[in-house]
Amino acid sequence: MAGSSLLTLLDDIATLLDDISVMGKVAAKKTAGVLGDDLSLNAQQVTGVRANRELPVVWGVAKGSFVNKVILVPLALLISAFIPWAITPLLMLGGAFLCFEGVEKVLHSLEARKHKEDPERRQQRLAALAERDPLAFERDKVKGAIRTDFILSAEIVAITLGIVAEAPLLNQILILSGIAILVTIGVYGLVG
Repeated sequence: MAGSSLLTLLDDIATLLDDISVMGKVAAKKTAGVLGDDLSLNAQQVTGVRANRELPVVWGVAKGSFVNKVILVPLALLISAFIPWAITPLLMLGGAFLCFEGVEKVLHSLEARKHKEDPERRQQRLAALAERDPLAFERDKVKGAIRTDFILSAEIVAITLGIVAEAPLLNQILILSGIAILVTIGVYGLVG
C-alpha cells in the first residue's frame, strides 16, 4: 500500500515537472523577441562608462531588475487570480508601447541623419559631458536602465502569464519565477 502511494506521488511530481517544462519552453519562445530588446538596451547602458566601472553598472541594473521582477511576478499572479480578463488588455498595452518605442527610435535615427551636428556644437556637448560627475552619470544610467527594464520585464511577465493563465497556481508560480530568474541571469550575464 505504501509502495503504491509513493509511486503515485512520484508520478504526480513527474507530471507536474513535465507540465512546467512544456509551458516554460513555450513561454521562453514567445518572450524571445522582447529579450532581444532587453539585451540591446542593456548593452547600451555601459556606453560612456569607464571600462573599470562597467561591471558595477551592470550589477546595479541587474539588482534593480531582480527587484522589478519581485514586484511584477506577485502582481501578475494576483491579476491572474482576481481579474484574469485583464491579461489580454495588458498584453495589448505592452505590445502597443513596444511598437511606440520602436517607431520613436526609427524617427529619432532619421532625424539625427537629417541634422548633422556641427563640430563646434559637438565639442561643447562633449565638454559638458566631461565636466559631469562620473558617479552621478552612472547613477542616472542605472536608474534609466532599471526603468526601461521594468517595462520590458512587465511585458515578459505578461506574455508568460498569458501562456500559463489556465495552469494550476503552483505551475504559474514556478514558471513565472523561473522565467523571471532565467531572463535576468541570461540578459545581465551576457551583457556583463
